[in-house]
Amino acid sequence: MISSRRDFLKIAGIAMPAAALAACGDAPKLPQFPPLTYASLGRFTFEAERFEIAQDYKPPLAPPNVEHLFQQRPTDALRQWATDRLAVTGRGERYVRFVIIDAHVTETELPRATGVRATFTNEQAQRYDGRIEAAIEVRQIRGNFRDGFATAAATRSRTVAEDITLNDREGVWYDMVQQMMTDVNAELDRQIRANMQRFMQL
Repeated sequence: MISSRRDFLKIAGIAMPAAALAACGDAPKLPQFPPLTYASLGRFTFEAERFEIAQDYKPPLAPPNVEHLFQQRPTDALRQWATDRLAVTGRGERYVRFVIIDAHVTETELPRATGVRATFTNEQAQRYDGRIEAAIEVRQIRGNFRDGFATAAATRSRTVAEDITLNDREGVWYDMVQQMMTDVNAELDRQIRANMQRFMQL
């Protein structure tokens, strides 16, 4: 049984282009989840000359990390949040910087029964541990001193059964990212409203 997208890609051939995989008649059709967007939550407009996004986190693109296999990657969700929720006036003596500090999900194989018992049990096979962290900095253009700062982090862990389907695994990954982003959004929203109003557009 193919238990994950990674296993499927190994079987199909890693070098095979994605378009060729899609053309295979027996390739499983993966679910398409809506992209995570945040424009409906409102925008914070800073009295600042420019806005930039920086990514300190460098995905390993190798086991045990699996976030690069997600349809909705944590880094993409964080970038979308920053694009949807942060804006600048284009004037002033400061700039705003959104920093992606962490955005990883790892996969751990769980111990399972062997022998006769394994034949009659459906055990938890893998655990996924995720963490995202981001910061908002308001910095002076001259001297690059930091005048304002907000940060938030969130974690999630999920286990999946050994008979999980490809589609259900994709759903678990999507839910993890969505839930972590909900937590990060709530905390950044709170800190901006509490501590960064003086940098907002008048």
